[in-house]
Amino acid sequence: MLKIVLVPINKAGYPFIAAFAVAAVLLYAWWEPLGVIGGILTAWCVYFFRDPDRITPKDENLVICPADGVVQSVIKAPPPPELDMGTEPMTRVAVFMNVFNVHVNRSPITGIVSAKHYRPGRFFNASLDKASEFNERMSLKVKKDDGTEIAFVQIAGLVARRILCYVETGAELHAGERFGLIRFGSRVDIYLPDGVQPLVIEGQTTVAGETVIADLKRNGEPLEGEVR
Repeated sequence: MLKIVLVPINKAGYPFIAAFAVAAVLLYAWWEPLGVIGGILTAWCVYFFRDPDRITPKDENLVICPADGVVQSVIKAPPPPELDMGTEPMTRVAVFMNVFNVHVNRSPITGIVSAKHYRPGRFFNASLDKASEFNERMSLKVKKDDGTEIAFVQIAGLVARRILCYVETGAELHAGERFGLIRFGSRVDIYLPDGVQPLVIEGQTTVAGETVIADLKRNGEPLEGEVR
């Protein structure tokens, strides 16, 4: 039970939690009902910035989900032009995070960050397809030892106003390792190499650092699912 309640908090959340707590105290001093509301919002802020450990599968062929949330779409789409990966459509898995999901993002593979590019943009609802093209985003490309490249993109959402990315070009990332965070609702897109079929389907719930998005050695038919 303590492990469920006493979850580690990401350090990026400390200033927000402190601000919410101070506001709650001031509101309570002014009018108690407002202070209670402030206390609830402070508790939500703590909950939002939780950063639990995850158990990542140790298999170099697996692509691990970088975000908690729901698979919004699995479609063919060109990768971000700033990553210089060509214009041919690739399989794109989009994972949507609502304000109740853990928002810490994790690397899908082990490799070297070969490209990183920030692009300012709009703040459409991240569940919309056009968010991939028009919203503010941080694009990353990681290259494995065998030359395989995986692109993944942090996309700001309707209420998200800050994308945090802790790594720079040339840094080494391990699968499941924390690399960034998006504040208050957002989305992460993953672009798979040609011929690699995803192992997730639309509507599936994902766990960052644990859910397997794809197997680089598997080239079979796309998965299908059903509600049970």
